[in-house]
Amino acid sequence: MKKMKWLLVLVVALVSGGVLAASNEAPEQIVRNVSRDVLDIIKKNDKDTAKVRDLVDSRVAPLADYGRMTKLAVGRYWSTASAEQQQALIREFRQMLVRTYLSALTIYKNAQVEVKGSRAGNSSDEMNVRSEVNLAGQKPIPLDFSFEKTDAGWKVYDISVEGISFINNHRNQFSSIIQKEGIDGLIKQLSDRNTGIASSK
Repeated sequence: MKKMKWLLVLVVALVSGGVLAASNEAPEQIVRNVSRDVLDIIKKNDKDTAKVRDLVDSRVAPLADYGRMTKLAVGRYWSTASAEQQQALIREFRQMLVRTYLSALTIYKNAQVEVKGSRAGNSSDEMNVRSEVNLAGQKPIPLDFSFEKTDAGWKVYDISVEGISFINNHRNQFSSIIQKEGIDGLIKQLSDRNTGIASSK
């Protein structure tokens, strides 16, 4: 069930980038508008995986700060990676999110998202938006978005489900892999996983 909840987060978070990329609205309004539109997109395209994949690949980048996400997920090992390795990590991390999203498309197309409010983050340029994901017959799932205001507008850099950070969750996994196989080992594992998922589609 925990895996399903993370897939649900990706459905909402990734497509939200496609719907309102480059929006200058406040984070709370972004989430509210996106939650209304995103599920409609899923319903219309859930039988055309290639179309959805193209939509996500071309539109999600402007809203999600993949660079910061990857840096936070890799943690203290980020500074030991070369520039080429860092770019490879960002590329594979982004691909992992997109591929995971695709696998969840048909599972949560009937979900509803309710924005519960927002609060300031750790600085004046950060904002956390609280919401709940509602599925018929299930307990609401708390879903929080962490935004950072950049020159390009508000960008999502972390997502939490029931208080568990997506970034922190992956940091533990990545740390274990890096300790055993190094940065290149992590890149290879992510690449192999992405290729494997892609070939099964």
